Amino acid sequence: MSDIKVDGFKASDIIVDLHTAFDSFTDAQRQAQVKKTKGIFELRITNDDKKEAVWTIDLKKNGVILKGLASPKADVTLIMSDDTFSQLASGKMDGQKAFLTGKLKAKGNIMLATKLAAVLQMAKDKAKL
Repeated sequence: MSDIKVDGFKASDIIVDLHTAFDSFTDAQRQAQVKKTKGIFELRITNDDKKEAVWTIDLKKNGVILKGLASPKADVTLIMSDDTFSQLASGKMDGQKAFLTGKLKAKGNIMLATKLAAVLQMAKDKAKL
């Protein structure tokens, strides 16, 4: 788990929790999530110090979370601040509102980006169990 953690980012703790939730899935649960999402998300998060961290959520084949650039290429790249990601993950901000106000930028399959909220919610629910 520590290999995906990046110091100085609130998003890092959220990603670690998401990783933990994914690790607790059975193979059937993991495959169901992959089948439902069918995409690779690349998250580019910038903190207050203007440093960038990149994580990849692969829900196209493996159902894994990795630190670093997507390989193969991401279906959608989401670019946002650490605060914006934290607010999206906590449900305090809606992804559509973040996009329309310029707090969230997306490259690639923008419609796939709408599925990220469901992925974050699923991990949040799993963490509560």
